[in-house]
Amino acid sequence: MQMAMENGSSVTEFILMGLTDQPEFQLPLFFLFLVNYIVTVVGNLSLMNLICLNSHLHTPMYFFLFNLSFIDFCYSFVITPKMLIGFVSERNIISFSGCMTQLFFFCFFVHSECYVLTAMACDRYVAICQPLLYTVRMSPRTCSLLMSGSYMMGFSGALIHAGCMINVVFCDFNTINHYMCEIFPLLQLSCSSTYANELVTSVVVSTVIILSSSVILVSYALVLCNIIHISSAKGWSKAMSTCGSHITTVVIFYVSGLLAHIKPSSTGAVSQGKFFSVVYTLLVPMLNPLIYSLRNKDVKLALKRTLKRITN
Repeated sequence: MQMAMENGSSVTEFILMGLTDQPEFQLPLFFLFLVNYIVTVVGNLSLMNLICLNSHLHTPMYFFLFNLSFIDFCYSFVITPKMLIGFVSERNIISFSGCMTQLFFFCFFVHSECYVLTAMACDRYVAICQPLLYTVRMSPRTCSLLMSGSYMMGFSGALIHAGCMINVVFCDFNTINHYMCEIFPLLQLSCSSTYANELVTSVVVSTVIILSSSVILVSYALVLCNIIHISSAKGWSKAMSTCGSHITTVVIFYVSGLLAHIKPSSTGAVSQGKFFSVVYTLLVPMLNPLIYSLRNKDVKLALKRTLKRITN
């Protein structure tokens, strides 16, 4: 036990294996994810600027969308730069403190995104099912409280994950079979029992998923019931168009997140887990601005007005 403690306390850095250990794929993957990162940064910053600069987008729906873009921008920044360095480095090393910091902010932004998507579902429910009370129910104070709550819940979850991981005793083998500091790949390096950590992680993650997905499902069940009673085709189309972008984002984010965290039992399953991690950590932040702009007339109008202002 003393030897394990000494080994754990002597671990000052980790080696990230990355997506693949095959040299011929490193450079193509570097350019692929560099493009992904540029599109993610430009897309989310552009959407945030459009919302700020156009007064007709100063509504609860776009307030939540602004925060969603902010979170996507931040957590792609937490993961992608280090990942890109790994593709062009001989050894992708991250310090112990750097690893714990990355883990904390990754958990913070992912948990926060779950709750923001939940708040957006509530917003769509009120907009479609209680349109006359929309401005009262979704007041600036209510929206601010929902966002503050989302960030506080995200912070609490991240603090629990990082706090538990700091107390883990690590073995001499310090190679993480992932492209980032993830919870379960880190726990696989532990010399001591990880039962308590796995239990706490499962409780926290289950709470986030069950709470957020339940609210989203109930909100859209009520929205669906309301849409069924809409007689006009125009009203049906308008209701569906306001929800379509959000439903698309929720499905991709939750399904890929769940598939990435199914405990791997083989080498193939580990690679599969990495693939789904790429989807919800790198692909979703890139797709969100495209989904919400291509399917949204208000955003298209704001883009035209902003471009007209710039050219004039």
